[in-house]
Amino acid sequence: MTNYDKIFNGPNLKAARIRTKEKVNIVHDAYELPLGMADFGKGKTYYLKTYGCQANERDSETIAGILETMGYQEIDDIDHADLIVLNTCAIRENAEDKVFGKIGYVKNLKKFNPNLILAICGCMAQEESVVNKILEKYQHVDLVFGTHNINHLPKLLQQANQEKDVTVEVFSTEGDVQEDLPAKRADKYKAWVNIMYGCNKFCTYCIVPYTRGKERSRLKEDIIKEVAELVDQGYQEVTLLGQNVNSYGNDLELGYDFGDLIKEVAKTNIPRIRFTTSHPYDFTFAMVDAINSADNIMPYIHLPVQSGNSEILKLMGRKYDREQYLELFNYIKKTMPNAAITTDIIVGFPNETDEQFEDTMSIYDYCEYDLAYTFVYSPRNGTPAAKMADNVDLQVKSDRLRRLNDMVNEKAMKANKKFEGRIVEVLVDGPSKKSDKVMSGYTRENKLVNFAAPSDLTGKIVSVKITEAKTWTLNGELVG
Repeated sequence: MTNYDKIFNGPNLKAARIRTKEKVNIVHDAYELPLGMADFGKGKTYYLKTYGCQANERDSETIAGILETMGYQEIDDIDHADLIVLNTCAIRENAEDKVFGKIGYVKNLKKFNPNLILAICGCMAQEESVVNKILEKYQHVDLVFGTHNINHLPKLLQQANQEKDVTVEVFSTEGDVQEDLPAKRADKYKAWVNIMYGCNKFCTYCIVPYTRGKERSRLKEDIIKEVAELVDQGYQEVTLLGQNVNSYGNDLELGYDFGDLIKEVAKTNIPRIRFTTSHPYDFTFAMVDAINSADNIMPYIHLPVQSGNSEILKLMGRKYDREQYLELFNYIKKTMPNAAITTDIIVGFPNETDEQFEDTMSIYDYCEYDLAYTFVYSPRNGTPAAKMADNVDLQVKSDRLRRLNDMVNEKAMKANKKFEGRIVEVLVDGPSKKSDKVMSGYTRENKLVNFAAPSDLTGKIVSVKITEAKTWTLNGELVG
């Protein structure tokens, strides 16, 4: 029997496309440690590497929490781990290349430690083509599991430890909402809080709806309970997570939406609330008003536009046009004039002409975003856009990206210059990357600030006067 034959629960792209009207199961106490597994990892170490977005970071906190209920201890040295878990991202080809490079590196480690277990999870594990490639070319992988069955990890590790061939369990169903899973928070003062999972938008270039399942919201009561517990533990900030937070509650049909939820979260008195990611199609004016209604909801919105041209937006399946996006943008700026707004942009999408790219440049010039994450189009296997002719020359793509990034830098500096001389509130993360005598943290508008201060201010919100603006950061001095 080949490794390929052993896929009993492998990913299925056709199944991942399905969206039904069946009610999502909300499963409380979704995690139970199997009998005899409490000491499975005793005396063993694990190395956990996370690629990609905040949703993956939050999943890794759950994975770490589960492993430590089994007795494993985390280490930062991949070369000496007994268990290696790679939590992967599928959003771009470059991210997948990095993972396969790491998988290749681990093959050498297994020569010296035959008992080493290598597990691959996350969004790449939900792709048929990726799992097939692993089975055919990377037979030293022991376990592949998906985004919908993290709670099964102890059972899967037990199976992987016993089997010579790879253990694969990847569900392509629409997914449940699993509550009460253990977690090892990566930070003591900032926390990710899932409010929903999955995506129903099916933008033509995006693999996420296939890897994360349909949109399914957590109950408001479960979210508020989690945030309240974080407040009791001394957390200063929560970020509400979803592939599309603005569609929160649509599947529950209980009469409340993201605007209602964020106002309820504000009542917990957590000092800072952020959220990501927004989709312009579901972002209502009422939600903008809700964000503006409480001082502990931060004046920062990530609002991906992807393109400034309506025809390209239609090809992308974004469900809004240029005028509708600008109508929302203008309302945000009118309602929250001091809010920082960032965006995502793809250049070189199939069929994008020079004139259409100029529309992207013009919308950026008009909106003057605080920052943008810019990308050259990367086809993802299995998406509709991957079937389109990738007919924009690579040199043209590179030139467009360079021009766009020049404007991104210019507008970022202009936005940061407005902070010079101002006194701002900064939540201190800890020492900066360059010096342990310089602390760093973020303003309410999500601007990174570096300033001289004692390390015991970590986790506190302090006042800082901005003395110098740079393109990506601010320098300041502690006040008081």
